Amino acid sequence: MEQGNSFREEGSFYEDRGRYRGFSAWMMSVDHKRIGIMYLAALLVFFASGTVLGLLIRLNLIDPGRLMSAYTYNRLFTMHGIVQIFLFIIPGIPVAFGNFFLPLLIGARDVAFPRLNRLSWWLYLTGAVLVLLSLFFGGGALDTGWTFYAPYSLQTRTNVSLAVFAVFVLGFSSILTGLNFVTTIHRLRAPGMTWFRMPLFVWTLYATGWVQLLATPVLALSLLLIILERFFGLGFFDPAKGGDPLLFEHLFWIYSHPAVYIMILPAMGVISEIIPVFARKTVFGYKAVVFSSLAIASVGYLVWGHHMFTSGMSDTARAVFSLITFLVAVPSGVKVFNWVATLHKGSITVDAPLLFALTFIFLFSIGGLTGLVIGALATNLHLHGTYFIVAHFHYVMFGGVGYAFLAGLHYWFPKMFGKMYDERTAKIGGAVLFVGFNLLYFSMFLLGVRGMPRRYFDYPPHFFTEHLVSTVGSWIVAAGLALILVNLIHALFRGKSAPADPWGGGTLEWSLPSPPPAENFKEIPVITRGPYSYR
Repeated sequence: MEQGNSFREEGSFYEDRGRYRGFSAWMMSVDHKRIGIMYLAALLVFFASGTVLGLLIRLNLIDPGRLMSAYTYNRLFTMHGIVQIFLFIIPGIPVAFGNFFLPLLIGARDVAFPRLNRLSWWLYLTGAVLVLLSLFFGGGALDTGWTFYAPYSLQTRTNVSLAVFAVFVLGFSSILTGLNFVTTIHRLRAPGMTWFRMPLFVWTLYATGWVQLLATPVLALSLLLIILERFFGLGFFDPAKGGDPLLFEHLFWIYSHPAVYIMILPAMGVISEIIPVFARKTVFGYKAVVFSSLAIASVGYLVWGHHMFTSGMSDTARAVFSLITFLVAVPSGVKVFNWVATLHKGSITVDAPLLFALTFIFLFSIGGLTGLVIGALATNLHLHGTYFIVAHFHYVMFGGVGYAFLAGLHYWFPKMFGKMYDERTAKIGGAVLFVGFNLLYFSMFLLGVRGMPRRYFDYPPHFFTEHLVSTVGSWIVAAGLALILVNLIHALFRGKSAPADPWGGGTLEWSLPSPPPAENFKEIPVITRGPYSYR
């Protein structure tokens, strides 16, 4: 009864739907589906922008100095990192697919705090605008790298303060989203949907929400201290004033390594939704997948030190952080095992969402295994600060989160927009992207093993072949992404109408029309069976 009353209260938000028209109707909306679509559109714009910056970086590296100066190069790779990390990958799956599908998956009519959800969107947009303004005012685009390492971030004349404040605002958007999701999952599940009857994507959003709530304030504090030091000369991180630059590294990575799981946990949730549908099987080891998500979120707070093995910490600390790094890999391995076991002897249908999901498993496995290579002390000392780190990072972030994002987009596109895309074009685009991705980033593993430092504007001639292959790979990646995007845009305007359940899924969102109505469910469903048993 209490839950029903809360639904009636939230329903009142939709009664004044006609007060706004056009653009205002979207910006003032508290409908979780509209907010999710606005996030999705913004994410795709920023992803495309970050990709263009990455292409320019790679283009410079086949003939350093001809296209841009070293100063411009430093600014470009910094902005590439900020846009892709803070405007696409970290918010990515939770704000787009989480906003749109969380209430649908748990049988609710909206999130717990619709107006707070709208505020999260406005804060995200404000942070994005501030990032853009930092390019043109107060010294222009910063050149520190996306990690803002002190003491250089305190000394450079570029516009560090505005860019850092932009990320500070984006952090508050993330905190509010996490709070909303955790509360929604606790309070608004449909009658009969116990904790172990929730879809796995919901579990990963729940674990992610707690990481957002507990870890993001550490980043906010770190960035605030940089702003205070730049404006008032306080000596937190500058050794010339008695500060400690290692303190900033600790504070930054205490947030930023858990942030990896803000990125990857929802991606794993998307894969866990797709594989059972296209294997026509119940998820193998449902509870093992659930507990592995919680384990990743919990242990992920304790491994930040493996980013700092070369910075001067004690041997004991290095050994402990290395051990915990290997331990956090175990629950990720559990998930990969369960996905493969779900596929075993399944009636597999290889449609585009499954193709992207399978590619995710392959590329993420490479990223994870190479993460163990740099989690080991001996190999880390050789590979730290080389292109091996860049390759590992992109295999996890782009090969992991990026591919899961594309998998989720192709899986839920018919439900979100009521249109079907061309399946053959989607598969060709995925294949082209896969070839380009491995040419682009596997070459960086070879560069790293041979000692090529990361972030360098120029390099000795004996590294040229790998850089050339990597740059050609970037062109193929761009072609694959363009094909995928054009296919989806064409489907949006000219695609065939999508049925309610084109894939034969069984979770609650597929019981609704495509796209879903304003308040989702006419009557709140009652769940009587276990997870995925209604598939």
